[in-house]
Amino acid sequence: MTPIRVAGPTVEPVSVAEMRAYLRLDSDEGGAEDALIGALLAAARAGIEAATRRLLAPGRYRIMLTAWPADGIVPLPLSPLSAVERAGLVDARGAVADLPPGVVRLGPDPFESPALRIDPGAPPLDARAALVEVSAGYGGDALPVPPGLAQAIRLLAAHGFEHRGDTAAPPPSVAALVESLRRLRL
Repeated sequence: MTPIRVAGPTVEPVSVAEMRAYLRLDSDEGGAEDALIGALLAAARAGIEAATRRLLAPGRYRIMLTAWPADGIVPLPLSPLSAVERAGLVDARGAVADLPPGVVRLGPDPFESPALRIDPGAPPLDARAALVEVSAGYGGDALPVPPGLAQAIRLLAAHGFEHRGDTAAPPPSVAALVESLRRLRL
């Protein structure tokens, strides 16, 4: 079961305007560097997300289950989880019948061990599949991005801006900011 992104980030944790100010770029340049800055911010966010195993921009994800787990817990690689947006049963024709609220809900710790809890009274799947859509990630209507991770994005994007075309290693301060907020794996 791999979560599939059905709605991507609509807002980056650090805006192009914020990054222009951080880089001390003149505003009278007419935005000549804005596309590059936007691409560097997206790449920096993706790098920090990979290092921390946390989503730094909000998104909506779909999960399909062909069987309910025996223990009623579905661990997810999406942190932090914000909400269960939809849960339903999909029949052989592809029609979705929504499940009542509460049958599928967030686990107790959406940050360090994100998971879904399935009510023991959930209807059997038989020849059907369960479709669950969740919102995950910082920003938007969810929790704000931790300041240390926003700063790591700025530092990494600034490094990319200053060293265009070079193979210089990222500054060690980025790793120091990221390390304390990295989700651990067993």
